Amino acid sequence: MPDISFHSETASFKLKDNIKIRKWLNAVVESHGGKISFVNYIFCDDAYLLDLNQKHLNHDTLTDIITFRYQEHPQPIESDIYISVERVKENAEKYKAVFQIELCRVMAHGILHLLGFKDKTAIDTKKMREKEEEALQLWIK
Repeated sequence: MPDISFHSETASFKLKDNIKIRKWLNAVVESHGGKISFVNYIFCDDAYLLDLNQKHLNHDTLTDIITFRYQEHPQPIESDIYISVERVKENAEKYKAVFQIELCRVMAHGILHLLGFKDKTAIDTKKMREKEEEALQLWIK
């Protein structure tokens, strides 16, 4: 099993179903012909992620996820993925989604970026959403 780990920078959050999520994320990657060396998911709050966004990407905006790739070549995947639990909760409320499903969508979003999917243009965003939905279908199975 690839090395997928979960860490929390916020004391109020603890990920549930770690084993199921690891298997699911690996299945998402394998469904696209990818392979994971290691991925660290770090759950944090808005302030923590905003600080990373400002320091490393020169963006002064809130976001739900930032993905840092460790190598130039695409495979195997080596990455840190930071997720704002606050953003995920707000988005779940906004889109009337269950928190766990929205969290899985965001987790898949980071993996999909590492697999080469983008979301800068309308066409790319549409494709990303389709791939997120496909990933969520693997979660539900």
